[in-house]
Parts: sequence; structure tokens; C-alpha cells
Amino acid sequence: MTTAKQILDEKGRDVFALAPGATVFEAIALMAEKEISAVLIMEDDRLKGIVTERDYARKVILAGKASRETPVREVMTAKVLYATPERTVDECLALMTDINARHLPVLDNGTVTGVLSIGDLVSAKLREQRFLIDQLRDYITG
Repeated sequence: MTTAKQILDEKGRDVFALAPGATVFEAIALMAEKEISAVLIMEDDRLKGIVTERDYARKVILAGKASRETPVREVMTAKVLYATPERTVDECLALMTDINARHLPVLDNGTVTGVLSIGDLVSAKLREQRFLIDQLRDYITG
């Protein structure tokens, strides 16, 4: 089974983060610049929360808040679900499905080592399935 660590080793470990006092506008600008849809909120190298495009739509736009004035700490998800490096693809997918999340930080002894997206996990799962199908086909056809 593929692990979170193996996916990060392949895709890279870039982490894009802002401090809790940064504005929502800064978060959205960073997402646009990096072509990502979530930004971690960190303070002193500790994960404090996550802000996603979904948070922006629901907690800023629909709430009538000003993105240039609202700090991310007001709209971030503070209780962040995370995976450890040894978690399998299936375990990560189960975690994300349980809370309808599309981003999963990976923490190793409290340190953020990367972020997995639902797309990363689905791609890894498809590779696993293709490998298994190929193995079964080879076994059957001899």
C-alpha cells in the first residue's frame, strides 16, 4: 500500500502558509499565484489552521466580509485533520471522506512535511489498482 510519505516523495513537499494575522485577501492572492486551493495557517512553525477557497466563498463572500480587512484567523478551520507519513492512501481517503475535506496536511512529530489533495490520493489509488490489475492479468495469462 502506498503511504502519505511516498506520495509526498513523488509530488514534492511544497507547503504554502500564512500567519493567522494575514488577511483573507493575502490568502486568496497566494492561492491564485501558486495555483492551489488551500493555504495552511501557521505560527512559529506550528499548524494553527487551514483556509480554503470553500472557506472564502462561505465565510467571507456569503457573510459579507471584506477580504482585505478580515484576518484569516476569523475564517480558518482551526481543528485541522491531518495524516502522519505512514498513513496509507485508503486511510487518508477515509479521513478526508469523513469530514468532506479536500486537503490533508501531513505532520511528522508535529512538523508539517507536506499537504495531500484529494486528487493526489485518487491518482495514487488508481495507480495501485492499475498495478494490481496488471499483476492479475499476467498471472491469469501466464
